[in-house]
Amino acid sequence: MEEFSRKILVTFIPIFVAMDALGILPLFVSMTHKRPKSERRRIVTLSMVTAFALTALFTVLGQAIFRFMGITVFDFMVAGGVILFILAILDVMGMRHAVEDDTGTLGVVPLGTPLIAGPALITTCVLMGTEYGALPTLISLFLNVVIAGILFLQSQVLTKALGEAGSLALSKITSLLLASIAVMMVRRGVLSMV
Repeated sequence: MEEFSRKILVTFIPIFVAMDALGILPLFVSMTHKRPKSERRRIVTLSMVTAFALTALFTVLGQAIFRFMGITVFDFMVAGGVILFILAILDVMGMRHAVEDDTGTLGVVPLGTPLIAGPALITTCVLMGTEYGALPTLISLFLNVVIAGILFLQSQVLTKALGEAGSLALSKITSLLLASIAVMMVRRGVLSMV
């Protein structure tokens, strides 16, 4: 039991760093600050379920999935980066929120994936699962998803502190940050392929 607990602790820290919930929080706030509390709760739930399900699938079947589909983690990075870049451009231009509907896709893309369950988290979980076993890795992933969900649900504290003007400024700044993250993902993916 002690060895199993140690494996959970050892896998928890890299997953926490790879998920980067604190880094995603400003992006979450900028994307959801105008939505009612019940809608934000639904988005958080959907994004956490999406992130956990996708990452758990790759944790258990990771290497086999990549081999079967003939893709690499680097291909995944480039694709995720392109999607994030398009969303960031639409945000900066003020177009995304104008056409956004309430079908629930925001919780899946871009929050669930590729922001939360992005290449860093998926790769980390595949490696941790191989090294320490799928069960300790999945438990650590679940704990991290719960922590991220609680953090996102409490995001209104940050929104209240910023006010309307501050939230709008944060939205534009995080859109630029999102574009930078997207470019970084594409760059790392392309350089790793080469």
